[in-house]
Amino acid sequence: MKKILTSSILLCILFLTGCVKNELTVFTGSVVEFDAASWNANAAGLTYPMMTRVPTFNATTGTTQPSLTRASGTVTLRVNLVGAQSSTPISFDYVVASESTATPGTHYTAITGKGTIPANSSFGTIDIAILNPGVSSTTARDLVLQLVDNSSIKASVNYAKVGLRISQL
Repeated sequence: MKKILTSSILLCILFLTGCVKNELTVFTGSVVEFDAASWNANAAGLTYPMMTRVPTFNATTGTTQPSLTRASGTVTLRVNLVGAQSSTPISFDYVVASESTATPGTHYTAITGKGTIPANSSFGTIDIAILNPGVSSTTARDLVLQLVDNSSIKASVNYAKVGLRISQL
């Protein structure tokens, strides 16, 4: 009886266990995304981050950065290339999203809508000149930028939009 029980247990172990073949998933494409989106949480009720401080690359905390105001001057946003670097420059496109309340020529200079990631690099930048309209107001203005697909590269689905809340005080 003991021999039958032992044999049954061994047969169960042999036939009721198995190997699961794990298939390695590798991302082979390339997309662009806003760098700030990776270290800022989405704003309440929005699907993108709303930055209230001047972005600083490699910053560990947002409290060390100055507030984003009408006197901030030029603000630089970094755009990341997610994927393999290219031996040629990669151009990307961006637009001012419809959620923006800031006015071009009043709160910021008109933007070109085009940027470049240099050859053999993973980063590009967008420079935005914040203007001082001269009139103090308690209402902040929001400038929302969105990366869009073009023939060179696609925009990331999750991190293609970022907002800048420009204080008018």
